[in-house]
Amino acid sequence: MAQGELLIGIDCGTQGLRSVVVDTGGRVLGEASQEYPIAYPRPAWAEQNPDDWWAAARATVAAALAASGASPGDIAGLSVDGTSCTVVACRRDGTPLRPALLWMDQRAHEEAAAITATRHPILKYVSWQESPEWMIPKAWWLSKHEPEVFAAADLIAEETDWLMHKLTGRWTASQCNVTCKWNYARPEGGWPTGLLEVLGLSQLQEKWPQEVLPMGALAGELTSQAAVELGLRPGIPVAQGGIDAYAAMLGVAVVKPGRMALVMGTSTCHMALCDHGIFESHVWGPYPDALIEGTWILEGGQTATGALVDWLADNFGYREELEAQQTGRHRFEVLDGKAAAVPPGAEGLVLLDYWQGNRTPIRDPLARGAVIGLSLSHGLGHLLRAIYEGTAMGTRHILEDLAQAGFTAEGIYACGGGTRSALWLQIHADVCQVPLYTTALPEATALGTAMCAAVGAGLFSDFEAAAERMVHVTRKVEPNPANAEVYDFYFDKYLRAYPALRDLMHETAARA
Repeated sequence: MAQGELLIGIDCGTQGLRSVVVDTGGRVLGEASQEYPIAYPRPAWAEQNPDDWWAAARATVAAALAASGASPGDIAGLSVDGTSCTVVACRRDGTPLRPALLWMDQRAHEEAAAITATRHPILKYVSWQESPEWMIPKAWWLSKHEPEVFAAADLIAEETDWLMHKLTGRWTASQCNVTCKWNYARPEGGWPTGLLEVLGLSQLQEKWPQEVLPMGALAGELTSQAAVELGLRPGIPVAQGGIDAYAAMLGVAVVKPGRMALVMGTSTCHMALCDHGIFESHVWGPYPDALIEGTWILEGGQTATGALVDWLADNFGYREELEAQQTGRHRFEVLDGKAAAVPPGAEGLVLLDYWQGNRTPIRDPLARGAVIGLSLSHGLGHLLRAIYEGTAMGTRHILEDLAQAGFTAEGIYACGGGTRSALWLQIHADVCQVPLYTTALPEATALGTAMCAAVGAGLFSDFEAAAERMVHVTRKVEPNPANAEVYDFYFDKYLRAYPALRDLMHETAARA
């Protein structure tokens, strides 16, 4: 391999940060990860300490480089992705003024509803409904509830922006993030100035990074300080990163219209790439030029999926944890075995996967989780199978909404930690009655970010060329037609459960 043709992708996720060293053929030569905590100060609130992200980056980049056997001189470029919309209020030097509001934080639901009520024309790019997860509602909440923080903040930016500043010393905004989470729309001139004026929040625009760059664009060079901390050489090209799920689109070769990425992590994202704007769906978007110039993205999402599996295991899986320790297996292997022993339909259970509200297509931040049909005959295996089936039904709900709006996926490419469960993948295929494809790297997000680095460093002309070399499809999961009838039955109950429980959910959520 020629010197200077390795890439580093830094994936800053919800529960931890992962760094990889890859070559231009998509092979992972070294990787490392480090977890960090999430704080939940109140129900449906979620926060993180930005300094934890950088501490994890320092540890994992150095470890991944060491594991690869490469030297700093072999690195041609790097990039970083982050969760969205994780909002950081900080000084110009990057010093945080408070914990970051994590993407899943729902505290700004009243602000989001007020923005939706304006019916401002810019909202057509978000299907006419603002999410409390996004930048403007969260920043507006800060201005009202923590005005001293809002006033003192030189920058109100995102996790990706903050990390890009740590790497380059420059403040840039990702065109991906601002389009999808900040109500930025290139066809309307860019920044949502008119909407901010209506809200009396014009000062917010002055606190945003002013230079907007597409993913993969050269954003700067690695500073001497960052190089010392990461164990790299200064001056390495740093490419603009973006949202983690959008990086995952690249990592599974969703670079052509008609393809869709299914990103199965703490949450699940459904990323449909279109060649024109589709404005009739109930998912987010259509987002113009958010990933690739001249294309549009429709984004569906479930707020909690993998997080539900962790929740079940952490709170109720102590016997399975003990069994895993005694047999030398991972606890999720033990849990999957128990879920696999339960027949489709979980013997009468219907689960609504709304622990942190519903992102799409209902878009109700006050929705809450529910399990219907419990009896004393049900055990932990039933509950895990119900989580797998309920989350898959949430995906089917999104797919049906997209189909009604005019988008049918030519291929669905799955990635993320959830793909490590063969059972969960098969249940998705069976519930949705569509085949799924997986690639050589289950954790495609870091690969997609490394592809940004490769394009930014000039090793490939564009993402399609990078995907041709760096992404390798290895598996197709076919749906089992024998399970179609039972899942059609339970999907009907899944759809009917929310309207029946909505008022109770809202009343109890308001009291919590």
